Amino acid sequence: MSKSSGRLEAIHVSRGGVPKLSVFEALIESLGIAGDIQTDNRHHGGPDRAVILYSLDLIRALQAEGHPIAPGTTGENLTVSGVDWATLDRGTIVRVGSVELQLTRPTAPCRNISNSFLASHFMRISHEEHPGWSRWCARVLAGGLVRPGETVITSHPHPAPD
Repeated sequence: MSKSSGRLEAIHVSRGGVPKLSVFEALIESLGIAGDIQTDNRHHGGPDRAVILYSLDLIRALQAEGHPIAPGTTGENLTVSGVDWATLDRGTIVRVGSVELQLTRPTAPCRNISNSFLASHFMRISHEEHPGWSRWCARVLAGGLVRPGETVITSHPHPAPD
């Protein structure tokens, strides 16, 4: 199993919608982050979409392209740095302190995050159009309290032999 490590830069919650606002710490439970409310349960939330992760490194790259994106503006709960985002895949384990998450799928962008992009081009972070630039949905394998500054470790399972 290959591993990489990074850092938890920010935690974001909302009473519904975006942007999500930064908090000093958060309790991650089986269905998500305490205090983070999903108003559209058809497209958000649930066990396989309990936590949304995004890369500060990608946010900075998008800012360099001129996009007005910032941490929390695209609805992510956890903003991390130092993780090789292009290597993430379904099944990747992400440990943040004592919390353990498993990536389930790339997050589909929607028009609600269009203010974070030049000319409302929110598809800039579509996994289908720009692989390696998407936010990720995760299920919670082990919950707990998280704070910015904690180490983030990703474990990439090797594919099964043919």
